[in-house]
Amino acid sequence: MNPLFYVAIAVAAVAAVIAIIFTVKRYTAIKKNGVEADAVVSRIKEVENQNDDGSYDTTYTYYVKFTTQDGQTVEAKLGSAPRMTREGDKLRIKYLPEKPKNVILVK
Repeated sequence: MNPLFYVAIAVAAVAAVIAIIFTVKRYTAIKKNGVEADAVVSRIKEVENQNDDGSYDTTYTYYVKFTTQDGQTVEAKLGSAPRMTREGDKLRIKYLPEKPKNVILVK
């Protein structure tokens, strides 16, 4: 195989590891230092993907709206939510005041 193929695979692997590290660090920071707030599910994005075998998988991305402690209304991507979550449902979230668009669900 072409050596560039292996270089491309290595670069992609390093990028994936870096992305995971930043995601874990952000989650940990929000969990440790985040401010809790009540949020409302503002919309749910549904994406259907076809698999190699012809079947379909559906993924859902949840967005919430909430008011920060300084009065700013923010819509943020939550990612996952409890089963059967619908638009209009209320959830408890945590966010960092300096980056309110990064939120996690309070469990």
